[in-house]
Amino acid sequence: MSCGKSQGFLADNDIQITDTVIANKEKFGRADALSLAQDADRVIVAKGKKVVTFDMKDGRPDDETLLGAMLGPTGNLRAPTIRSGKTLLVGFNDDLFSATLG
Repeated sequence: MSCGKSQGFLADNDIQITDTVIANKEKFGRADALSLAQDADRVIVAKGKKVVTFDMKDGRPDDETLLGAMLGPTGNLRAPTIRSGKTLLVGFNDDLFSATLG
């Protein structure tokens, strides 16, 4: 996880992490992002204050829409990305983290 704010949130709320991948050492591209999304019931993407939720069971978006939200300018999965149960969180938003993880 490369986002200091998300690391702080997780530490402050005593949320345990089971697996960590360092985003600048291991890249997750298009296929990896789609694979993570396919395993989720919901994909929630935060970009600053903007939060978009994709229902992967009912009304799954097309791949390009999903990837457009999940990937950064380099074409890799945006950090932080957290899988919590069947929910995949991409990007950091304090309110979103509080509602979903806190």
